[in-house]
Amino acid sequence: MTKAAELAKMGEVLTNSQIGGRRNIVLNGSASVNQRGDSTGVTADGYYGPDRWYYKTEGEETVSISQASDGPDGFANSYKVEVTTADSSIAADDYARIETRLEGQNLQHLKYGASGAESITLSFYVKSSVTGTYAVGFYSADGSRNIGSTYTISSANTWEYKTLTFAGDTGGTINDDNGEALRIWFLLSAGSNFTSSDNTSWAGYSDSRVAYGHTANVIGTSSATFFLTGVQMEVGSQATPFEHRSFGEELALCQRYFYKLVSGINQSFAMGTYYSGSLITSDIRYPVTMRATPTVSFATGTNYYVAYGGAQGDAFNTFTAVQRGTPDGCALDCTNEGVSGTQGHGCNLSTYNASSYIYASAEL
Repeated sequence: MTKAAELAKMGEVLTNSQIGGRRNIVLNGSASVNQRGDSTGVTADGYYGPDRWYYKTEGEETVSISQASDGPDGFANSYKVEVTTADSSIAADDYARIETRLEGQNLQHLKYGASGAESITLSFYVKSSVTGTYAVGFYSADGSRNIGSTYTISSANTWEYKTLTFAGDTGGTINDDNGEALRIWFLLSAGSNFTSSDNTSWAGYSDSRVAYGHTANVIGTSSATFFLTGVQMEVGSQATPFEHRSFGEELALCQRYFYKLVSGINQSFAMGTYYSGSLITSDIRYPVTMRATPTVSFATGTNYYVAYGGAQGDAFNTFTAVQRGTPDGCALDCTNEGVSGTQGHGCNLSTYNASSYIYASAEL
């Protein structure tokens, strides 16, 4: 590239891209945070594997989803889908895709609904054992509108870099709240009900616009793989180098939506108090304010937890109530689960089984 061309390119970046501050709107685009851990035997929609990435399916396949130690230069990890049981016949209403969901109050600078709605550029690295044409798209939840495009994987099992630019949505809206506003999806497979209508400009959502132009079929082949990393969404028409954030910062951003308090054996997690001789109440604080008051879930099994105090350890099966929850914390109560102590005395709470866990989820 000549010097003049380099200067012209720099000028385009300065004109059309956000300079300074955070450029990448996507969280955990490098799949570095994996609080839930890997999942096998996946057959239904849900958050599995690396944080902030959701697997959605209407097919008959079974997949494993994991944080792979595989990536192009500069990336240690990627989001991996591997087909363990193929969907041998893709029906018209079958599809499988990976998606991430973005919060409305973080997207006001896109100016959707205004004449100056900003263009956005999506860039990413992708690798698959299945070559062909793949669909990618945006869904605007507040206005029920979508837009899409396609890219091609040319070489099997080879990392490839892709960039796509999408017009701003002058006819849409993004609410200034903590709800889901925008969804980015990457199709793995799509039946004919999702591929028949042109989606290359913003318009009202319909199923037929979800995967226009998509022909590849990952879930139709046993042991097929699909890897994704380096996902960046930024304002403007020019892709810039991936914005690497520190692991600590990326973890905190993800913990707004999902927080793993403990997972495994012999992990101390809170101080408790004997409210009565058979009731322990404990205070749980989240490391960051969560998007909304989360749903708190915990494992249940014989002697999954233990309360240490008064020179003894009282093993118990589970917690019986989540009390006084807020986006910043909650109280976990254990009543009549075999604990016995002196009212007003304190205790230390710990996991007592390898299958123990406590999670808080405020996902979109």
